[in-house]
Amino acid sequence: MRVILASGSQARRSICAAAGLQVAVMPADVDEAALKAGFLAATVEDTALALAAAKAKRVSAVAPGALVVGADQILECEGRRYDKPGDLAAAAAQLRALRGRTHRLVTAVCVAQGGAVAWSHVETPVLTMRDFSEAFLAGYLAAEGETVCDCVGAYRLEGLGAQLFERVEGDFFTILGLPLLALLGFLRSAGTVPA
Repeated sequence: MRVILASGSQARRSICAAAGLQVAVMPADVDEAALKAGFLAATVEDTALALAAAKAKRVSAVAPGALVVGADQILECEGRRYDKPGDLAAAAAQLRALRGRTHRLVTAVCVAQGGAVAWSHVETPVLTMRDFSEAFLAGYLAAEGETVCDCVGAYRLEGLGAQLFERVEGDFFTILGLPLLALLGFLRSAGTVPA
């Protein structure tokens, strides 16, 4: 059965490819800000699941025979929710706010078929940033550049972003944006990948 990734995320595509999961890529056109505004009173987990489901259902409506994978990730620190930073200045401000603190990466994945949700899952890694210096922050942003703006945390744990942390608890793939092991389990049960 055809599997479609309803995401423009290079990290998610790379995770799938490295795991041998052949997916077509069809980013979902959803208004995430409007969806999030409707979930202000909801838990972070419910919001992430709703966003992942909206993406999967949107693409599955035009590809009804396929299994469509939608995913979303929300960073939450001390009750505040963070989005991807819009520019390097916003990334710097966000990293300063997270410095020396522990945050959660609420990561949801949803599979839809024929416009309806077939399966969903959420995982929540917990990460603690070290109290890094301003000099380190400047060097980190200079080295990573605009790529940090593509990540909800303004870091890529698979790269130099690893140096921002003193402790990481949770699945590596989930931190990168896709609960891969749970997804593969579902796809095996659906007969889409070998058991």
